[in-house]
Amino acid sequence: MLRLLVPTGSGYTWIEHVPPAPFPDEFLWADLFEPTHEEERALEALLTVDVPTRDEMKEIETSNRLYEEGGAVYMTATVGSRLDTEKPESSAITFILADNRLITNRYADPTPVKRFMTHVERSPAACTSSATLLAGLLEAFTERMADLLEKVQTELDAVSLTIFPRENGASPSNRDLQGMIQKIGKNGDLISKARESLVSFQRLLMYVQQATNVSLSQDQRGRFKSTLRDVQSLSDHAGFLGGKIQFLLDAVLGLINLEQNNIIKIFSVVAVMFLPPTLIASIYGMNFHFMPELDKHWGYPLALVAMVGSAVVPYLYFRRKGWL
Repeated sequence: MLRLLVPTGSGYTWIEHVPPAPFPDEFLWADLFEPTHEEERALEALLTVDVPTRDEMKEIETSNRLYEEGGAVYMTATVGSRLDTEKPESSAITFILADNRLITNRYADPTPVKRFMTHVERSPAACTSSATLLAGLLEAFTERMADLLEKVQTELDAVSLTIFPRENGASPSNRDLQGMIQKIGKNGDLISKARESLVSFQRLLMYVQQATNVSLSQDQRGRFKSTLRDVQSLSDHAGFLGGKIQFLLDAVLGLINLEQNNIIKIFSVVAVMFLPPTLIASIYGMNFHFMPELDKHWGYPLALVAMVGSAVVPYLYFRRKGWL
């Protein structure tokens, strides 16, 4: 789908363009969402640009993600999409600045893009130039990353409070601990995608300020610098959350090991308690002819008392030592 942001009498509006229909005389933003071959070729012929293919957008080398060609600036960033679902994804979006127009090529529909596309229709001040559009779009992605990190921190604080309660309370059960591992793993995946996205945006923001084919006003350059500082701060915070995730994961695994050790300890104590009675029962279960106690009336009660006593004495000893 190819959508164009065109000016109207009072602002801007989105129209869907279907080749081979002619392009409008003026448009500021061309958004390619899962474009067809015909849509790519039509836009390339109009603006004399080379829209990267989906496979080319997956390249991780900086030279294939940030470059200038034919008077246009190409910038590809990794962004997170479907972050509020059970299956978050990372995808690439290419931003192209050419002929004072912004071109976005994407195969995902992240929330910041949808929100900003709606915002520009209501706020003509956000559409003064292609660089202004790019600055606003990057700010929208940065705000989204900040919201994501805040959400992750809230969930991690809840997990931490469960593992390390402020007051003496019941220890989490084994099922609770398994649920915590799943929650920690889910947040760890989100942090990983957030850090990957923040690193790519940090490179992009540094590059766009140094590109020779981009003319930035003082206000635009200030916005890019401010967004870069925000991205760097968020990247540091994501690193802190990554360390906290590793700490909580180690803590949960430690609690599971302690619980398993307690179970094994109980079985060990029970085995030791029943070992002497088993020995006594084994002795009197032997089929030797000469066993004087077998002919005595007190032989059977004595064996029972001996077995009970040999079990009670280890139990009391373990209780005194605090092993039970």
